[in-house]
Amino acid sequence: MNKSKLMPRRKPVSEINVVPYLDVMLVLLVVFMITAPMLVQGVKVELPDADAKPIELSQKDEMVIVSIDDKGTFYLNVGGDPKRPKSKEQVTDIVSKIVKEKPKTTVLIEGDSRVPYGVVVTIMASLQKAGVPNVGLITESPVTER
Repeated sequence: MNKSKLMPRRKPVSEINVVPYLDVMLVLLVVFMITAPMLVQGVKVELPDADAKPIELSQKDEMVIVSIDDKGTFYLNVGGDPKRPKSKEQVTDIVSKIVKEKPKTTVLIEGDSRVPYGVVVTIMASLQKAGVPNVGLITESPVTER
């Protein structure tokens, strides 16, 4: 007799075996549960108070940069002489006029590393009170030694 006639044909199984996927998911869950608490690190500092709301940055066409040197003197990259120091009121007035004229202008603050944090927060709060909706900070990446 022929063997193929004696054995019935099996139908193909169209089910997905999800057991290996569950194993991988559980391993990833354990890994994330262990590493997540290690990612939160910080240093306790006394932050200065400022009446400012959080801002969201987006890409804009034009840019105004407010620079602050190590003595706390303000400079603007717009106008006749960008190396001429300006007062906080002058900076706030000029930048608010520019933003009213061109609302898509990005305003960035570039501060020296030795500038007290309170000076930077004060100018940010003044700009926001003057109607500048978004103020960003310019930073440098730390240099890695090889």
